[in-house]
Amino acid sequence: MEIKAIIIDDEPLARQVIKEYARKIPTLTISGECEDAICAHRIIQDNQVDLLFLDINMPKLNGIAFLKTLKNPPLVIFTTAYSEYALDGFELNVVDYLKKPFSFERFCKAYFRAEELLLLKQAALKPDLVQKQNDFLFVKADKKTMKVKITDILYIEGLGDYIKLYMSDKKLITNLSMKKIENLLPPEIFYRIHKSFIISLDKIESIEGNMVKINNAKLPIGSLYRHDFMLFIKNFLAE
Repeated sequence: MEIKAIIIDDEPLARQVIKEYARKIPTLTISGECEDAICAHRIIQDNQVDLLFLDINMPKLNGIAFLKTLKNPPLVIFTTAYSEYALDGFELNVVDYLKKPFSFERFCKAYFRAEELLLLKQAALKPDLVQKQNDFLFVKADKKTMKVKITDILYIEGLGDYIKLYMSDKKLITNLSMKKIENLLPPEIFYRIHKSFIISLDKIESIEGNMVKINNAKLPIGSLYRHDFMLFIKNFLAE
């Protein structure tokens, strides 16, 4: 997929660095650049923009204030020389926070994180892409090989070398790791929210604080997973 991005930064050298890094990534296209947020607002209104490389300290309107004015903002990667704004970035659910000067390796890490989120969003909007062979899986439980329909799974709990599959009418314990089951499940339907929990996005009843409610069970959102999960959920938030 092609990801269209714009750069918003009042420093020409900073914009040039990002453009040079972007040229090395085939899926990333810089479709515009601005030296202030006012110019950027017009571009976002009139064009498809998937990603912003957004500086914070800028004239007229700083990056944080600008981001707050956008009703349905694209994904955002902050680029700034000041580390004290990292908390603001977390609260605004930005993809990443690049502190200048940053290396190409660090730039790639932030970009690939954005790319993954966009791919997940795209897949979630096209449930017809789920292939037939992913409709079910077989697991060994209770000395039998059991067929489990993917759509019946509410959530999965990790128990060391075992996992427990929760369905509305039963629970199954099988000898699989969380990583193995995560790789077997379609990513457009399931999301890992904690080192010990994978949930079915379709079965979410509500999200409150650091908890997800599914079938009256309250499951914790791990601190290492919260940022990406809330950013993913924000893509579907009706505002």
